[in-house]
Amino acid sequence: MQSSVAVIVAAHGHLAEGLLNSAAMIAGPQDDVIPISFDPGEGPEDLLAKYADAVDSSASGQYLILVDLLGGSPYNAAARFAAAREDADVVTGVNLPMLIEVLGRRLAGGDLAELVEVAKTSGAGGVKVLSEIFTPPTNTDSDDDDEGDEL
Repeated sequence: MQSSVAVIVAAHGHLAEGLLNSAAMIAGPQDDVIPISFDPGEGPEDLLAKYADAVDSSASGQYLILVDLLGGSPYNAAARFAAAREDADVVTGVNLPMLIEVLGRRLAGGDLAELVEVAKTSGAGGVKVLSEIFTPPTNTDSDDDDEGDEL
């Protein structure tokens, strides 16, 4: 079944390809998920052309563009691209938890607005600090055989 929302991941260097490869290891390969690299020597027009090519190669009716950095070239070009369309939106701060959740919700039939919300909440929710979620045990008995099981 073809999803109605294509996911475009755009980032500096080859981060987008790496994120998509990692997501495929976890969630399996998926159609209509397109990486876009911003390479040294390229400019905004190169990115705009890449976004247009991604949309042209897609059979979807809506486009979620996940970018790495607010204010960076992939974001600036994506914002220009999406602002001229009613079928696209952009979310910054792409990370693996965000991408996996978006892909899962997309498989369940989520539309663009729902995927934007999932991206926003799961991206932020995927950030955890060990010292804030792990409390070392207070029992220091040396007879304790399950050392390290707290994680």
